[in-house]
Parts: sequence; structure tokens; C-alpha cells
Amino acid sequence: MNQAVYQTNLQHLPLLARGKVRDIYQIDDSHLLFVTTDRISAFDVIMPEPVPGKGEILTQISNFWFDKSKHLINNHLTDLNLADYLSEDEFQLLKNRSIIVKKLKPLPVEAIVRGYITGSGWKDYQTNSAICGIQLPEGLQLAEQLPEAVYTPSSKADAGDHDINISYDETVKLIGQELAEQVRDVSLALYKMAAEYALQRGIIIADTKFEFGLDENNQLVLSDEVLTPDSSRFWPLDEYKVGQSPVSFDKQFIRDYLETLEWNKAAPGPEIPHDILQKTLQKYQEAFDILTSE
Repeated sequence: MNQAVYQTNLQHLPLLARGKVRDIYQIDDSHLLFVTTDRISAFDVIMPEPVPGKGEILTQISNFWFDKSKHLINNHLTDLNLADYLSEDEFQLLKNRSIIVKKLKPLPVEAIVRGYITGSGWKDYQTNSAICGIQLPEGLQLAEQLPEAVYTPSSKADAGDHDINISYDETVKLIGQELAEQVRDVSLALYKMAAEYALQRGIIIADTKFEFGLDENNQLVLSDEVLTPDSSRFWPLDEYKVGQSPVSFDKQFIRDYLETLEWNKAAPGPEIPHDILQKTLQKYQEAFDILTSE
């Protein structure tokens, strides 16, 4: 695995955006370069140290799912050769964490699918026996599997703000009936495919988030990252118990550590001990190994 990459500064390509994890550059009018760094955020704040190798693992997990889901929907990957757009040194440093993708018109909706009741959905349910306005049976326990997966979209927030849960009807107002139906149906199909595959390998995908865009022909395309520990809750099946909040294959170690500090959850983030960063990386690596080993 290559050295840690906290931030990139490619001089020969225009930088379009620097997100919590990804640096995005313009290749040309139709293509973008996505570099997944080793930055890690918690409570919407980017931490000052990277998790070395995390970006490579996230990229490889996403690419695995992009390939596995292409019978359900087209994705934003291209066959352009990365080496043609980077210097030799840049290519060696970034080759396992970078992809060249189609430039899309992003939809203003994040497609969230929940198969189990946890997180903000559990808080909603405790208040009114519903998640995002979808009525559920009474008596469900924390982390229990839902009778069937539910689609609970959110609106995309500006950088630094929290996404806001919205109803399906609101997505119809934002993107139209036909597109809203397509996003909902393909999101549920993607989740069903992935959840069944992962469960056979001992991982529960409790919930996940998808992002989509439209190509030059106004066709729906799957974009961003797919079914990674950053965009999903992965639980180990052998430790799963209804009524308890399960251990996750993600940055829970960092969140748990931060909860022990007198920190106001605003930038700048505090220093993270090396052993916490290493335990976090081990969880990402474990998820990758389990999912991609045939």
C-alpha cells in the first residue's frame, strides 16, 4: 500500500472541489478525476490526521460494487487510462485511489435505503413509529431487520451542512415523477442485490446511500461511491443481536474516541491517537477482504 495521502495538489489539472474525502479535478469537458484521499471525517468535521491507505480501500470497494451492479444500472466509470493524465510519480502515488469518471449532472437527492432500524431512523421510530413518514409495525427493537427495505431520500446539503430527510413526494417535486420512481426502484434493487451478497459472506448491510446523475442523453447513472464503509453501515453477522447497537466496519472507533473528549464537534478536529487510526484502517481492510474474496 502506498504512502498516506491527505491532500493532493495536481498543478496541470483544474481543481473543481475538495470534499471531506475526495479531491475532484477536471480532465476535460466530459470527464473528471476523482482522487480518494486518506482524510477521515467524524460529526462532519475533517480530522487533522489521515488514515493511511483508507482511500485505496474505499476506491477498490466501490469499483468492486460498480462492476457487480452494472446489470442493474450504468455507472460513471470510464475506460480512459489514468496513466495518460498523470506524471509517473503522480500515477504511482495515486493509481489505487483514483478513477476517471464521466461528468454528470448530479441529482439534488441522496438515495438512502434502510434494511434495519438504527441511527436517525431509530430516533424517528421511537417518536412516531415511522421513518421519514413511512409507517412501520409497532414493537420493533433497535437494529431489528425491517419487514422490507425502505427508501428514505434526503436533500443534498451545501458543504458543511447536514443533509435533510425528505419525503418521496418531495423528490417528485425536485426531479419529476418518472425520475423519482427510477431512482427509488434502482436504489432498492441495488440494496437488495448487495445485502444478499454480503449476508452470504457474514456482513449485514444495515443501510446505505447512493448518488446519481444524468449523462448527456439524460440517462440515469450511478455515481460517487457505492456500498463502502463510508456510505453504509456494515455489521458483522456473528456479533449481531437485536436490541443492541452492533459494532461496525467503519470509523466507529474514531467516533467513540471523540465522544470521550471535551470537544464541541466543530472544526478544527482534535488529534487522533495512532492506535485508533490503525484500528479504523483494520476495520476497512477487513470489510474489503470479506466482500471481495470469491
